Amino acid sequence: MADRPDSAAGQGSNKPSLSLHVPEPHYRPGDAVDFSHVDSGEAGREPRPDEACDPAEMRDLAYGLIRVLGDDDLAHGAWDPKLDADTLRTMLKNMAVTRAFDERMFRGQRQGKTSFYMKCTGEEATSISASMALASDDMVFPSYRQQGILLSRGYPMIEMINQIYSNRGDKLKGRQLPIMYSSREHSFFTISGNLATQTPQAVGWAMASAIKGDSRIAATWVGEGSTAEGDFHAACTFAAVYNAPVILNVVNNQWAISSFSGFAGGERTTFAARGLGHGIAALRVDGNDALACYAAERWAANRARANAGPTLIEFFTYRAEGHSTSDDPSGYRSAQEREEWPLGDPVMRLKRHLIALGEWDEERQEEMDREAAEMVRATTKEAEANGILGHGLHHPFRTMFEDVFEELPWHLKEQAEQAVKEREIKFPEGLPK
Repeated sequence: MADRPDSAAGQGSNKPSLSLHVPEPHYRPGDAVDFSHVDSGEAGREPRPDEACDPAEMRDLAYGLIRVLGDDDLAHGAWDPKLDADTLRTMLKNMAVTRAFDERMFRGQRQGKTSFYMKCTGEEATSISASMALASDDMVFPSYRQQGILLSRGYPMIEMINQIYSNRGDKLKGRQLPIMYSSREHSFFTISGNLATQTPQAVGWAMASAIKGDSRIAATWVGEGSTAEGDFHAACTFAAVYNAPVILNVVNNQWAISSFSGFAGGERTTFAARGLGHGIAALRVDGNDALACYAAERWAANRARANAGPTLIEFFTYRAEGHSTSDDPSGYRSAQEREEWPLGDPVMRLKRHLIALGEWDEERQEEMDREAAEMVRATTKEAEANGILGHGLHHPFRTMFEDVFEELPWHLKEQAEQAVKEREIKFPEGLPK
């Protein structure tokens, strides 16, 4: 009869005891910060392979860091996209508007005008610069921190604010959480609060585009924490097997709410390396370098259009603010981290690059910021006329039961009648003003 294992190591056994590793962030509140362990490398160091190359040939690019902007604020190396000054200024303006929008909506939440908001401060290049490298009709499947894509694509800001306030101007009729926008006209798929669900949706859409012989590709954004979800790996499998024309953008901002990236596997390897395991081309990019973000996304888009397959891009960045208005990062990370982050701020780096080229100056930057803040303020005031949280200015009650069935089924008719009766009982004199 086989020997039974001992009930516990050390009790009559010379077998070594097992131990469980629990990831710990480098710094906690009150700690001094030293990011010397972050190997940012040199701008222009990484080679730029042919867009149709075999993923196995680009293994090192999943472990290095593609950078274009150097410490001298100039562009270096083979990944320099060589954008003209007008394009760079447009990129900078899109970032300035997005940052001003975030600031105004954050204050609105603190004033009780909406229940929830999420800023993308410090991560603007991962969405704005990257999306500008795509065609305007390429389908994007975003997470909840890519508001810059909509603003860059010309989506009316007032529609975004109406949605955040869930007021009578909200085209989604209050059926989505604030910030979960949707626009078919701008090729912007509906944002979902369920993490990573957009990744298999993006792959499926890309597969359908290829089946139809269309020319449009898909791109999706997901946080590094969400790469631990099964949906993400299912998406990678289908993308690799069917050579789907899709880009999987992983925004590694170091934190998934209060859990640092080690809990998603960031201690063991890079998130870009997850692409290699699936046989997908993989790039690891300085997510605070607007030029590098643009260049990597354009490379991946060209690869997809050439039927050379999908690409996984890890944007290595830092979430400068809290996860959301419900989060207080001072409770789990050092207050010094934002200032000490070695890759700086994407907006400031792009501004300094334009100044170094002689195409910009501090005075024009200040004017741009003022204009962006005033535009957001005026648009917010216009949207607030449609209502804010708790003010009763919302879509008619009946719309809760509309837009799903052509003919309302009997059980929903019963629910609607019951809801109306309960409302009349609760408010016999009508809704409070």
